[in-house]
Amino acid sequence: MTQGGTTPAARDETDAPLGHRGVLERYESVSELFRALSSPVRVALVTLLTDREMCVHELVDALGLPQPLVSQHLRILRDADLVHRTRRGREVAYVLTDDHVAHIVADARQHSGETADGVDEPVEEHEDAVRVCSP
Repeated sequence: MTQGGTTPAARDETDAPLGHRGVLERYESVSELFRALSSPVRVALVTLLTDREMCVHELVDALGLPQPLVSQHLRILRDADLVHRTRRGREVAYVLTDDHVAHIVADARQHSGETADGVDEPVEEHEDAVRVCSP
């Protein structure tokens, strides 16, 4: 136990000496990015949006999840500036803000498909949604 009653393992970067705190601040935005991608639903959404803009109903159909749940995850991605939305009449379409996040997710998916012996397992791709956004 330390003087404040916490164990050394319970300390976080806010307890780091001043010099180290500055180093860790440089990684805060990276940490926020990974936090925004920390859900399988959000990783799937980024994967679906990698190649094209999609309407919410298309994303709901492709994932087979309730619309409110998909919208909640899209809001988290939007708050992290990873996706941008466009209203088309009554529909809302989403697109990735840039290709960087798509590459990060693709690399992570590829890495997670690797087995202990170094042989890559194929990563299943999503099926394209059947319905198309109306113009």
